[in-house]
Amino acid sequence: MILGMDIGGANTKFASFDSKFIESHYLPLWKGADIFGLFTDIKKRVNPSIVSVVMTGELSDCFSGKDEGVLWIYENVISVFPNAKFLNINCTFKDDVRSDPKGFAAANWVASSNFLGKKFKDALFIDMGSTTTDIIPIEDGKPTAEKTDYERLKRNELIYSGLLRTNIAVLLPKVKINGGFCSTSSELFAVTADAYLMLGDISKEEYACETPDTYAFENTNESKSKESAFRRISKVVCADPDELGYEGALSIAKQVKEHQINELTLAINAIKDRCNVDMIIACGIGELLVKEAACQVDIKCILTSELYGKNVSSVLPAYAASRLLKDEM
Repeated sequence: MILGMDIGGANTKFASFDSKFIESHYLPLWKGADIFGLFTDIKKRVNPSIVSVVMTGELSDCFSGKDEGVLWIYENVISVFPNAKFLNINCTFKDDVRSDPKGFAAANWVASSNFLGKKFKDALFIDMGSTTTDIIPIEDGKPTAEKTDYERLKRNELIYSGLLRTNIAVLLPKVKINGGFCSTSSELFAVTADAYLMLGDISKEEYACETPDTYAFENTNESKSKESAFRRISKVVCADPDELGYEGALSIAKQVKEHQINELTLAINAIKDRCNVDMIIACGIGELLVKEAACQVDIKCILTSELYGKNVSSVLPAYAASRLLKDEM
């Protein structure tokens, strides 16, 4: 069995080429997460014949730079899966990353867009995850985005904003409350997951990361209640819940969603204007938000959950990496 792996800074995801095995684990590398232990457990339970690897976790601030991060991930993978194949930014599989570590950095979108390019020749591929959103033009079956996150940020091909882990104060320096505007605190009091939990767009189970105040709770479910999200969002404007009121917090949550949809529409329009694309292929845990943005731009949107199922959509880079490797073998 070929197993695809997408190793991010916060989440590590697995998908077999036949989609019979799919898992996602919240594993924050900057906290010294036991990635070796996870790999060992996966090998024991699944025992794949070969693994296909993409990564984005090299940017974690526990590493001095991308080279160090890529090499650390590489060493951990091959210590458990010695015949692993690593996909680089040119969509080429390699056994060894040591001669060009940066060539393997942030390559998960390369797997997804090249895989989808076999089916959709001209489209805009958008993957909205917990932390970031990739916006990749596919032209004549090939992705035409820039090769690094730094360059993609310049060209609207990467938005450092996601459905779960983004600091609300970063998105909204000011919020509208009771007809006026209020500045927000730059502390990490609440994240986008709190907004979507309050809005009912995600469940406790889909709040798949730590809460900003997780250290204060022994019970994880309690920290991921709507009441706790209400309290955290109140703190964004330095208020207690009784000062802000539930409707006030709900208003901030709605402004978070509106802001993220506006970010998406601006990026979609910018890329659509320079590329010959008239369709969006959306994936990731935020694909429904992408669909809302597509409606505002009046462009056709296909969800990968409709093509391959919701579970595959949430781990598409891992699934795509496994499928690309299978096609090569």
